[in-house]
Amino acid sequence: MKKASEIREMRPDEWQGELENFERQLFDLRTRAVTEKLENTHLLRNIKRDIARLKTVIRESQSLRQAQDKVKGKK
Repeated sequence: MKKASEIREMRPDEWQGELENFERQLFDLRTRAVTEKLENTHLLRNIKRDIARLKTVIRESQSLRQAQDKVKGKK
């Protein structure tokens, strides 16, 4: 599980790759949950939270960038 501070330390170009990785893990876990008994059901919840945390950081970055662009445009 990654913390938001760890995600913010990553380069923005790494975020998309990390998001794809989490989504692939979630897909694999869901597939295993359907086809066989999943021993660690908490992994599904943790991956979902990691995805949400990553998307939140990405959205924060986009909002900050838009605000900076708006300020630069007014000057």
